[in-house]
Amino acid sequence: MLVSGIKSRPVYGTLAIRPGAKRHLFVADAEGGQAILDAAKTADAAFLDRAHIIYVPGGAAAKNLGEALRALGPDMFYEGPSIAAALPRLAQTLATAHMGTQIYLAGTEGLIGQAMKLAIEAGVDHLSIQTEHRGSEERRVQCVHCKGITEHVRTQPVKCAHCGLTLLVRDHYSRRIAAFQGVCIDAEEPGVVPPTEEAFP
Repeated sequence: MLVSGIKSRPVYGTLAIRPGAKRHLFVADAEGGQAILDAAKTADAAFLDRAHIIYVPGGAAAKNLGEALRALGPDMFYEGPSIAAALPRLAQTLATAHMGTQIYLAGTEGLIGQAMKLAIEAGVDHLSIQTEHRGSEERRVQCVHCKGITEHVRTQPVKCAHCGLTLLVRDHYSRRIAAFQGVCIDAEEPGVVPPTEEAFP
């Protein structure tokens, strides 16, 4: 998944509960819920009294993860229908967070990137946020021509959902907009486009 030499490309780790934190804020989608469950297995359960979990289910593999996360008994739990629906709650939580709150993000790159963007805007250093990629490698792509965002990109190339240009999805990632960059693939020879293939399953 990682591309050598691309400095902007996100690098992910494995969630580990930081003991002594005043609050623990978890944000996950789909299989990212399992990352929270795995981290909880190796930590003192007392952290759950200070834990807030925001979860967006998705996909067959994540069907029962919401119930399992709720069963952990965190101080606060929210399950939303989509990432877009969960982001305002995250923004409000970050706006009222106190010093010593630890942030953990897990799941798809789309969720991690958008949650990271909100945290950075709230003044959190991105290097202090734990991330773990789980599930699909689909990408969130910004067309550099019309600036529109196309979600859930799995193919290379891909049509921009806004202007219709056929885009080459680059490995350059912008943390500021939480998206990979897409550039017109047939700008020099209009209509000359390679076959579409699944590149980000």
